[in-house]
Parts: sequence; C-alpha cells; structure tokens
Amino acid sequence: MTRLAARIKHWARELGFGACGITDTDLSEAHAHLHAWLAAGRHGEMDYMARHGSKRSHPAELVPGTLRVICVRMDYLPPAGAEADTVLNVPTAAYISRYALGRDYHKVMRKRLQRLAERIEAQVGPFGYRAFVDSAPVLEKPLAQKAGLGWIGKHTNLLARDAGSWFFLGELYTDLPLPVDAAGDAHCGHCQACLDICPTQAIVAPYQLDARRCISYLTIELHGAIPEPLRPLLGNRIYGCDDCQLVCPWNRFARPAAEPDFAPRDGLDAPRLIELFAWDEAEFLARTEGSAIRRIGHARWLRNIAVALGNAPRSPAVIAALRARTDHPDALVREHVAWALAQHG
Repeated sequence: MTRLAARIKHWARELGFGACGITDTDLSEAHAHLHAWLAAGRHGEMDYMARHGSKRSHPAELVPGTLRVICVRMDYLPPAGAEADTVLNVPTAAYISRYALGRDYHKVMRKRLQRLAERIEAQVGPFGYRAFVDSAPVLEKPLAQKAGLGWIGKHTNLLARDAGSWFFLGELYTDLPLPVDAAGDAHCGHCQACLDICPTQAIVAPYQLDARRCISYLTIELHGAIPEPLRPLLGNRIYGCDDCQLVCPWNRFARPAAEPDFAPRDGLDAPRLIELFAWDEAEFLARTEGSAIRRIGHARWLRNIAVALGNAPRSPAVIAALRARTDHPDALVREHVAWALAQHG
C-alpha cells in the first residue's frame, strides 16, 4: 500500500494535478465547525449545506466502505489575459472571478479523477471508489488540509505554501487502506489582509465567513434580490469575487494554470458591462456553454450586471443600457434595473 500510494501521487502529477495527498475519514473537528456555522445561519440560502444529515462530515455514510480519501488540487490562475487588479479598477468593465473564465472545472477535474481511478484499477484490480468535484456533500477543504495539501486560511480558502490558493480541489473516496499523509500546518500568522480587504466585510473574524455578505454568494448562490445596502459594495464584480486571494501574501507563490481549458474564453477576462448587459438569453447560453457561469441563468446574470451599472460612472450609454431593460419580463431584473437608474438620479 505504501508503494501504491507513491504511485498514485505520481500518476496524479502526470494527469495535471498540482498535488495529491491521502487522508482518513475522521472529520470530527470539521463537523463541529460546520454545525456551529449552520446554527448561526451564516450559510444564507444555501440549504444544501444543511441537507444530507451527517453524510458531509462522515464520508463512509455518503459512500459506504470508504476508508481513505485521495485529495488533489489543480491550478487555475490564467497565465494570460487581463490582470485582475486592472479590471477591478475600471468601473465600466465587468469583473468575473478568475476561476470561471475558462471551461467548467467540474468537468475537467472529474474526467482526470476518473482516469486516476482507472490507473489504480489497472494496478490492483477492481476496487470501491467515487470521484467528487464540488458536486456532493463533501467537506473538501478540511479533507485537503488533513491530506497535507495546505491549510485553511483566515479567509476560509485552502492555502499552500508553494501554490497560494488559486487552485481547485477534488476527491476520490476509496476503500483501499492506503497510508495517510500528515496534515498541513497553518501559516497565516498575524496577517489579516484578507479581513481588511473584503469589500462587504464578510470575513467577520479569522477563519469565520458569513456567506450572506460574501460577494461570491450574492452573485452566484443567492436566487433572489441582492440586499440594497450591499449593492454599492459590489462595485463591478458580476460573478464572484477574488479580493481576499488577490491580497494574500502567499499567492506570490501561485503557479499559472498548465491546463489549456482554464484559459479565458470570449474575452471574459476584461469585458464591458454594457456589452454583457445586451446579451439576450440565447446569446448568454451560447457564450457560456461549457462554463461555470451558466449555472446562474440569464436573469441573475442581468441582475448582477444591473447592480454593476448602477455603481458605474453616469453616462448616456449606461443610462440607455439600463432603460432598455426596464420592461424585462423578470421582476427580479426590473427591480435591480430600477435601483441602478435611481443611483444615477
């Protein structure tokens, strides 16, 4: 099993993963943290975080027979395209979280995990496994930390000393009794740059995130209206937010993505708000095919852009773009357009 574990890590590297580690299924500490977070209501409308009973923190309940979890990470920071800081400083541009600029990571990583499982099967014969990429009740960050891939930082993202935080996580639940790796040590120290930079102060304390204030939650997970007091704080961020990662000192060690599928598509690394706001539903679906962005749907796409246009400098073009959507059939869009127009008097 020791030799097999070493081979698994070697195969993971060959398949494009930046790192691979193995852990057991004891998540008692993470279980307590999760339940305290849920009890405080900090998950907002993400009811799926409370569903499935204890399966999220007990891997063997989700996949019977699970003894170990093989954890992997894959770098996604685009090696080319507009710099994030540059886009954030142009109020007429639309900022999209860097993870969503290319192909949907779920599809890319799940295929690679399946290939990793097939290599293991070719070595040991049929075995029990199931691959996950942010697609089931899995506590991926605590598992990755236990597997030695890094530590959960004060912004609640996983950090690695040699790779920062610009990476995706994936897991292979397995019934193989593989040796486990040492857990990652924390190295945030006294730094609280992520707490200070958060536009909405969603990081309410070190290692504590109130999703209800997080821009990623507001622009992606939230289905209804964005709370009015928070709208001006979104700036030009229309899908996700990277501020806590952009300011993190450890990301000076981040590595550009080697995966071509994560390269920016359709100029989404620095698009113009007005141009995106003009997309009808057919164009939205066509332009976001194979992208994680598609999951929010056209109405929420327009909702988010309307807020950004309300935060943009007043101009005849901005006003005209908003007025063209005042009679949109979706009440959610109409309300946010009306708010944006009111911002411009």
